[in-house]
Amino acid sequence: MRFRAALFTLLVMSMGSAGAVEPGERLADPVLEARARHLSQELRCLVCQNTSIDESNAELARDLRILLRERLVAGDSDQQVLDFMVRRYGEWVLLSPPLQPLTWALWLGPPALLAGAGILLWLRGRGRRPASVPRLSPEEEARVAALAGERR
Repeated sequence: MRFRAALFTLLVMSMGSAGAVEPGERLADPVLEARARHLSQELRCLVCQNTSIDESNAELARDLRILLRERLVAGDSDQQVLDFMVRRYGEWVLLSPPLQPLTWALWLGPPALLAGAGILLWLRGRGRRPASVPRLSPEEEARVAALAGERR
């Protein structure tokens, strides 16, 4: 029984990674379809948020996939399609927003935090270096030599 449940779970999980593009949505021209698939992986599903419209089963994602394909068939370039989607839905529709003043914190924040944490750890580590070991006096060196000689 557990084997069947595990098999069913694996089957369901593998279905999600196949993409949500339905056969009726696909274009007859394989070059246009490849462009459509590439573009649909760059656009965010407005319902699912961090899922591309290529992977989403939401009705709105399906509508966006169809609209994208209509624009490609009409002769739009990839950039024209993306610009159209941004004009219509805002920059949030892009899974990777462009680097511009509005998104600097988004792009530069994580590396800045990582660098700051590294500098902080380095500064804290500088203060914790062990003190240098004092040199042995001649009497102590003689004692160590005598003990080392006795054990050999």
